[in-house]
Formats: sequence, C-alpha cells, structure tokens
Amino acid sequence: MPVFNQNRSLVVRIIFAGVFLLIVGQLINLQVFSSKYKLAADNNAFYRKVVYPDRGIIFDRKKKAILENTISYDLMVIPADARGTDTAALCALLNIDTAMYKKRMRDIIFKNTSVKPSVFEALLTPDMFARLNENMYKFPGFSLNERSIRSYPHNAAANVLGYIAEVDTSFLRRHRDEGYEMGDYVGKTGLENTYEKVLMGQRGIKRYIRDNKGRIQGPWESGAYDTTALAGKNLYSSIDIELQKLGEKLMSNKVGSIVAINPKTGGILCMVSAPTYNPNYLTGNQRRKHFSELFLDPRLPLLNRTVSTTYSPGSTFKTVVGIIGMAEGAIDDRMTVSCPGAYYGCGRRMGCHAAGTFSLKPAISHSCNSYFAVTFRRLIDLDKFPSRDSSLGEFNNYAYSFGLGKRLGVDLPSEKMGNIPTAQYYRKIFGPKWQSCNIISNSIGQGEISTTLTQLANVMAIIANKGWYYTPHLIDSVEGGDDYGLLEAYHTRHQTRDISQAIFEEVHDGMQGTMEFGTGAYAKVPGITVCGKTGTVENAWRGEKQKDHAFFGGFAPRENPQIAIAVMCENAGFGATSAAPIASLLIEQYLKDSIPGKERQAKVEEITKMNLIPALMRRALAEQDSIKQVKQLEAARKAAKDTTLIDDESDSTELKSPAAPQPKIPSKPVNAKDTMAKAILPDERRKSQRNRAVR
Repeated sequence: MPVFNQNRSLVVRIIFAGVFLLIVGQLINLQVFSSKYKLAADNNAFYRKVVYPDRGIIFDRKKKAILENTISYDLMVIPADARGTDTAALCALLNIDTAMYKKRMRDIIFKNTSVKPSVFEALLTPDMFARLNENMYKFPGFSLNERSIRSYPHNAAANVLGYIAEVDTSFLRRHRDEGYEMGDYVGKTGLENTYEKVLMGQRGIKRYIRDNKGRIQGPWESGAYDTTALAGKNLYSSIDIELQKLGEKLMSNKVGSIVAINPKTGGILCMVSAPTYNPNYLTGNQRRKHFSELFLDPRLPLLNRTVSTTYSPGSTFKTVVGIIGMAEGAIDDRMTVSCPGAYYGCGRRMGCHAAGTFSLKPAISHSCNSYFAVTFRRLIDLDKFPSRDSSLGEFNNYAYSFGLGKRLGVDLPSEKMGNIPTAQYYRKIFGPKWQSCNIISNSIGQGEISTTLTQLANVMAIIANKGWYYTPHLIDSVEGGDDYGLLEAYHTRHQTRDISQAIFEEVHDGMQGTMEFGTGAYAKVPGITVCGKTGTVENAWRGEKQKDHAFFGGFAPRENPQIAIAVMCENAGFGATSAAPIASLLIEQYLKDSIPGKERQAKVEEITKMNLIPALMRRALAEQDSIKQVKQLEAARKAAKDTTLIDDESDSTELKSPAAPQPKIPSKPVNAKDTMAKAILPDERRKSQRNRAVR
C-alpha cells in the first residue's frame, strides 16, 4: 500500500477511536457521574416532598407570644413534569398571563434546574388555595406544599422582630454549606436575622412512590427513609409588649425612636422606631407589594432608628460632661458659673435660656449652656495633660467606657457606632494648635458628637447604676439552652472608668431637679421620683435650618432604678414638650403596669394625636401623592380611551370636573435617592458652630 494511503488510513482510525472514546466517556458520565437523568428517573418513580419546620416562637418578658406561626401553602412545580399542564386554566386561577407563566418557568429552570421542585407561587391566600386544590388534576408537575409562616398577634415591634424572605441564588452561594435550598425562607432583618440559626429548625423529607402516570400511590418503603422536621427553638425576650404597643401609639404621626432598658440586666424593655408598620404586611403573597410601598415611603418606616441612625445627643450629653469634669478634677461641687443668658468666652455668642449663677446640680436641672462650656474648656485645657490632644484623648476614654463611639453589640443587625471625635480629626481641620474654643459645641452635645438612641439609653442606665452596665440586648434565654453561645456577651458586667459614687449622686440630684422644677417639670410622673434630662438639638439640611430635634433621657425610680429610657422626636422642638412627656407615660406604664387616672389617660390621647412629622417629609409625601394621582389619572384616561375609542381631546374633556380639580404635576420629578437622603436628617453633618441655646 502506498505510504500516502497508509497515513490516511491511520488518521481515519484515530478519528474513529477518538469518537468512540468520546461516546464511551459521555456514557460513563451520564451513568456514573451526572445526576441529571438520575433525578429525572427518580422523579418519574418517586415524589420528594419537603416538610418545612415551624420557626421558633418569640415571647415577651411575661411569656406572651409576640411572634407566632400559622399555616400557608406554596404552589410547587417540577418543570420537566409540567409539559401537559392546562396552562390557560392555571393562569386564570393565579390571575397571571401566559407570558408571566413562561417567564417564571424560565427563571425556575435557570435557578434550580428542570427536575427539582421549586416554588411557582408562594404563600397562597386561603381562597386561592381552595380554588387550586379543586383543580390540581389539571396541572401535572404541580403540587401544593404546606408551609409555616409568621404571624404577629400584637401587630407591634416590626423593626425589632424583623421579617423573613425566600433565599435567592446569591444567598445560597454565600451559605452553600449550611443546608439551605431554593424555597427556604431566612431571617432578613431584626431578631429573625440575628437568631436565624436558632429559629430556623431543620427540614424534613417525605418520599412517595408514583405510578406510570405520575399519580402518588403511597409512601416509599412505608416511610422508612423519611426524615422528621424539627421545629426551631423558642426565644424568651426582655420586651414588654404592652410597653412596646404604648410606645408605638405615642409615636403615631411622629418620626423618631424610643429605647427603654432594665438597668439591672441590660434587657431592652421596648424599642420603638417611628414611623413603624404592621409586621403582618410583610407576610403572605402581598409581601412584595407592601415592601415596595414601605421602601418608597419618604418617612423610611423600614429604617430602625434605634440602632441604625445617629444623632447629636444635645443637652442629654451634659450629664456625661459633668461626670467627667468632676472625675478629672476640672470642676467640683462648689464651682459656680454666672450666666447672663449666653456664653461669650470664645469670642462669639452661645445662647442659653438659663440665666443666673449655677453649680453643677442646678446647671443640670436648668440646662445651663454656659456652665458646661466652662467645664468642657477646663477639661481640655487641664495643666496635668501635656497637650490638648492628650486631654481630649482622656475625655474620649471616659466616653468610650460609657459605651459611646463604638458598637455596643446589641443583638440586632446594622448597629451604627456613633462618633466621639478625636484629636487627630481636629488637627486635620484646625491644625496642630487647635483650641478648646474650636470644639466648644461638643460641651452641649452638638458639633461632631453623635450617638444612637440605644447608646443614649445605655448612658442613662450607667448613670442609674452609678458606673456599670450590661450590654443592651433583646433576648434573655433560648429554650433548651444557648448551644451557639449567642448570649454569652450579655452576661458580662462592664465598668466605666474609676468614678466615685458621690459624683453620680451629684448628677442624680441635678437630674431629679430637672423633673421637679427644671426643664422637665412639665413631664412629672405622679408618685414616682424620676431623674431626667431634656435636650434640644439644632440641625440643618443643605444649609437650610430645620426645626430642632427633641430629646429626653432618664431613669426611675431614683432609688433602686428599674427602667432607663431615651426618647427622640425629629424636628419636634423642645424636648420638654414632646420627648419628656412620652418618656414619663412609658415610665408610669412600666412601673405601675397601667396609666391610672382620667387625666393621665387624656395625656396619652393628647400626645398620640400630636402631629410632628418633619416639614421635609410632609413635602416629600405630598409630592409622592401628586405623582401617584397623576399616574392614576393617566391610567384612567387610557382605560377610558381603550373602552370608548374616543380621541384624547374628548376623553380629557369628559374626565375633568369643576368639582374635582386636577392635581398639580411637580415641576421637577422626585428622585428616590434624594427623597431618602432628605428623610434621614440626623445623619447630616453639622460642622458649623452652633450659637443657639440648647436646653
């Protein structure tokens, strides 16, 4: 045979051998390694049903369930088995079109393959479940699967409890070794997120055998290979649900927050972020619609203002300045400051509502700016420190020991640190020779100082305890034991820097005076000795002065304190007229277990009806409503045109009515990011010096 033919024959044999090996390799892959056709074959013979466990229940401090479970159903599908489905009938029952049906199928196959069960329609309403259940024989490949979902018997504590949602592909990638599957639900926010490991439980699996037409014939091997679902563990919280509900009621038509703590344990008694929402909104098959509405609300109801927003604490911070001043010897209980109604020591006027001569106790009671400006300057300029950098550093170390300028470690996600500004920061702004007058606003809790409201409530707990605290937390215990060690951090007692008991007694005297004859006298609690401090904080948005924020911090009773509390109302004016009365009613509710007397009940209703929504948010809401009305009008016109086949001009004429003026279209469209930024007024940095009095 010629050499040329021999070479060509060799090439042909090599090609045939290669194709043969490729086919054999693919057969081995399909038979041994690939699970795709095995799953398809198993799905023909078996039906694998996931049994979702009940998530753990959360109880309040009196063992009332504040987060429970109820039963719902998901419509499941195995796309490979759904080819003979009556698509038109299914779409009619689900109120979707065929385009949506096809899109869902494509998404399911992309995310979870065509041979695994996936959720086609989640959390069916009882009516929809009944209609589907009657017609399931028309829909091969589809099945109804029972699922436990959350319910909220008190319609309260939405931002505390959080919500759950179905896992997505990115979550599954991040948690690939934790046993989650498509269709599972996971805690997204609040306690649901923090204690997910405890609450989630363990899925069970039931296997059924099917005949050649796909009909279920009964359990496979009499259920020998089934696994039982294990419910999640229950959690016992420190929340007082009645106190929480009262707090949410009092914060109606307001923007702000409330945090109340048991100073003896660190357990959080109530945690209100306003405006709030009904937590049942984020369950059921309308969850996405409601979430969208809440997300676009300019008042930001999904934002937990107790831990995720920071504010200048205002005059409530004067208690800390006074304690540090006494501890470092910058002042003593005999030092007095004369105040003519303003402080001029730094060459410019810092206003003050309290005129007179004050020592520490009456300075706290009457909230004298001049006294604390002098105290703060003495601290920064103390001769025992080699430089102002080191004296400010020492001041900050005291503040850190009060839990300020760092995350406390509350058992909620997204906690902010707040800010205690450092000398390094001021050196960048004012140079190495910065002066105490450069940062005089810090003396009255403004300038660059910021805290979360939970930090401020914790400061009040520290003052109540005279120098110690437990990290604030919501969960006290886990049923069956804390296997993951999630609660260990809340059993450690923290101590402030070395501060004598006598100093705290001085501050207690001043805070008691606040409530008896000082700036908080309007908010006395009958029969209870309350120690408190009001605060009014200036703020601006893009250089435009806004109404002051209102603060109050305090504890009660003075002897053997049982509750420490902080209240904040955005753009509400003086703390004495809004925040302090809210705190007084909550203190009374907690200590007396009710609000006794018609006069005090009338006060509850008066404050509840008080509308303090900030002007910027009211404006954004009005713009949003205008745009919504315009869109609704346009949709109505289009519907009328499609129905009557009349032209635009006659349609427009017919829809207009003198009795119903048309909404004015805003000259500039609302930018969603802009609206959200405007709503978060406390995060705006106020770097300019404040000259107004802070009470």
